[in-house]
Amino acid sequence: MSAKKKNNFEESLSGLEDLVSKLESGEFGLEQSLAHFEKGVELYKNCKEELLKAEKKLSELTEALKEEKLEFPDS
Repeated sequence: MSAKKKNNFEESLSGLEDLVSKLESGEFGLEQSLAHFEKGVELYKNCKEELLKAEKKLSELTEALKEEKLEFPDS
């Protein structure tokens, strides 16, 4: 993990979309493209990590609901 503060999901996704757009434009040379691609991989990993955390949290919450006895007030 780098010393830099990790971006949140939205920031990482936005940065990734921006990098993809720039790479697809073909405006960069090989070295710049590789540097941008490397940054894109880092942003992708951040997105994936955040999604996995969210998935785990959803799973935990869903499991907690299953264990909870739901009671509904009389209609």
